[in-house]
Amino acid sequence: MKHSAWATAALAVSGIVVLAACGSSTSSASSSSSTSSSSSTSTSSAPAATGAKTLGCMVTDTGGINDRSFNASSWAGMQAAQAANSSISVKFSQSTSPSDYTPIINTFVSQKCNIIVTLGFAMGDATKAAATAAANASQKFSIVDFSYSPVLKNVDALVFNTVQDAFLGGYLAAGMTKTGKVATFGGIELPTVTIYMDGYWDGVQYYNTKHGTHVQVLGWNEQTQKGTFTGDFTNQTKGATVTNTFISEGADIIFPVAGNVGLGAAKAVQQADAAAGSQKVNMEWVDLDGCVSLPQYCKYFITSVEKGETLAVKTAVLAAAGGSFKGGNYIGTLANGGVALAPFHDFDSQVPALLKSELKQISTGIQNGSIQTPTKSPVSG
Repeated sequence: MKHSAWATAALAVSGIVVLAACGSSTSSASSSSSTSSSSSTSTSSAPAATGAKTLGCMVTDTGGINDRSFNASSWAGMQAAQAANSSISVKFSQSTSPSDYTPIINTFVSQKCNIIVTLGFAMGDATKAAATAAANASQKFSIVDFSYSPVLKNVDALVFNTVQDAFLGGYLAAGMTKTGKVATFGGIELPTVTIYMDGYWDGVQYYNTKHGTHVQVLGWNEQTQKGTFTGDFTNQTKGATVTNTFISEGADIIFPVAGNVGLGAAKAVQQADAAAGSQKVNMEWVDLDGCVSLPQYCKYFITSVEKGETLAVKTAVLAAAGGSFKGGNYIGTLANGGVALAPFHDFDSQVPALLKSELKQISTGIQNGSIQTPTKSPVSG
């Protein structure tokens, strides 16, 4: 995402399993309340402010900052912090495999980064090892999509209960499908991926219960925890192949939870739209507002299931620079604006007024607890 635009954009089927990090948010990012959000080399930095006093360093996962999704959202938060405070400069280093996590973190420690931001569930152990090393007691860290119990005083952990807005996304998809089939798939099978898929699946089932319909979900079953994954966050060809399979099976709304792989899904949807006589296929994007991050595909995005990484990361970095940093666990929810559905954009006139009203009622119900969603912890360690 370009930081000037992206940083400004932004009856249950199964029972509740409370987030291990649950409780009041305690981190320095607790005031975060909404979502917003480039280079192929492994390391890049934005121009440093003259006399910069705070260096923020980010470790991406393998998807890289151009994934228009998870990594891009956090990088936008880093850039937004720099834009908001001229004493901050930021840079990132891209992991090419999980074996890169620890070496990159250690390099950033040696470079005296004031705050090191790590991305993804898979970096939980590497981040904890660095944060708890005796020599790093004063080193500030933040991690997205992982939390610690007990909390670590020098780690600002940022997690998001995306099952809530994904539930809304599933309900919306069930209300918009013309074929009675929708689909979702993941990149790597991680809890932070499947929690989206859980919410989506349960939202469809809730719609079926309320409307007496039988909309099917291809690619995932929340009850069995079985579904479709490409095994990575980078291979767009795999994303296109999986999406074409779903389309051939009758799905007309696709929800990829796969970072860069989802770009392949968008391309497949575009090609299906262009094919003579093909069914109309649309999508929902993940993490960021797809109409902002991928405007060329906006006509296919009914909505996006967002999480507020950008603002949460920005807040953590600003806290490190401003002396208000404190470790703890921030939990983004519908109630605090940490997760949300994006605007309908081109589909605004196509989403029925009744369906919009139902989504608002469901959102309220999730927030007050009258509608329960599966809240399995994807983020604790």
